[in-house]
Amino acid sequence: MFNGIITPIVTPFNRDKEQSINYQATQELVDKLISAGVRGIFALGSNGEFHVLTHTEKIAFVKAVVQYVDHRVPVFAGAGACSTSETIALSCEMKAAGADALSIINPYFIKPQDDELFDFYHDVAASVDLPVIMYNIPKNTGYNIPVNVVRKLAKIDNIVGIKDSSGDVDLIRKYQEVATDNKFQVLIGSDSKISVAYKLGVRAAIAGTSNLIPNILVSLDHALKDGNDQEAEKLQKSIDVLRSALKLGTVPAVLKRSVELANIANVGPARKPVRETTTQVDQEIIKMLKYYGLHS
Repeated sequence: MFNGIITPIVTPFNRDKEQSINYQATQELVDKLISAGVRGIFALGSNGEFHVLTHTEKIAFVKAVVQYVDHRVPVFAGAGACSTSETIALSCEMKAAGADALSIINPYFIKPQDDELFDFYHDVAASVDLPVIMYNIPKNTGYNIPVNVVRKLAKIDNIVGIKDSSGDVDLIRKYQEVATDNKFQVLIGSDSKISVAYKLGVRAAIAGTSNLIPNILVSLDHALKDGNDQEAEKLQKSIDVLRSALKLGTVPAVLKRSVELANIANVGPARKPVRETTTQVDQEIIKMLKYYGLHS
């Protein structure tokens, strides 16, 4: 069972013409997160810009992350794509690279029918001997993974969970009802809904904000599990300061710049066409960092 805070790490890039992957910064970020107490490292999520990396870069990056993490915590790898064949190919290569579990986003751009969506996940799960976590993020894919499809997929041995980033509490509750009936779990992907989800029985969060404020997320996880509601409420609310700042640019430009300006790691810019943050936005980021004591 997955537990605690899992960080969907940003993919560090150099400021060169190719915006190539910065492996040194990756190591610095990973060390910072593990020392803060996160319980997993997730490469190639939305904040990891999987959508702008080549197939070759994805494999190389996951391989490097797995080697550097060196079993300190589990490594999750995003292997989703629009076609079943590409998703299977990526999944098999992630397994060969040493990933401990896979995150598979539902096909986007098109909206498959329920039976097509079932076939997609069924075929991917059958192709690889690794735990598979479905990834529901309707603001990016255009639709939710239907509860009836999740219920059927949860009966497949290596489909072990769903990461939900819908922010829809009613949907989280329905997914969680599936989880109580099966060897299956919900992982919350909406950082603003961690407390609500834990009250419904969720035990793990894949939290993008933990790239910058892992201590707060780890403390929130502990407070919720210890039943310290007052402390949990304070910590949950404090995340909103970062979440407000993230709206100042296209994902994940502000988050990456925040990690840089906090001197955590030189993670570089988001890949083009996303632009670097402006001086004005940087000033707002610094204000936010000061709130967390991450900038003098």
